[in-house]
Amino acid sequence: MTEATHRVVLNGEEQYSLWPLDRETPAGWRANGFEGTREECLAHIETTWTDMRPVSARPANSPSPR
Repeated sequence: MTEATHRVVLNGEEQYSLWPLDRETPAGWRANGFEGTREECLAHIETTWTDMRPVSARPANSPSPR
C-alpha cells in the first residue's frame, strides 16, 4: 500500500481540490475525510464532485452531492 501524501479539501462553494498532507489546510477550505496519493485523491474527486457548479450557482432545490 502506498503512503498517503494528499487530502481532499473543499470550500464553502463545494468546489474540490487536493492539498499536501504536510501543509495546513488553507483558510476557507475543509478536509472531506479522504486521504491518499495524488492519483487516488484525484480519482476520489472525479467520482465525488458530480455537480461542478458552485453552490451559489445551483438552483435552490438542487440536491447536495454529499
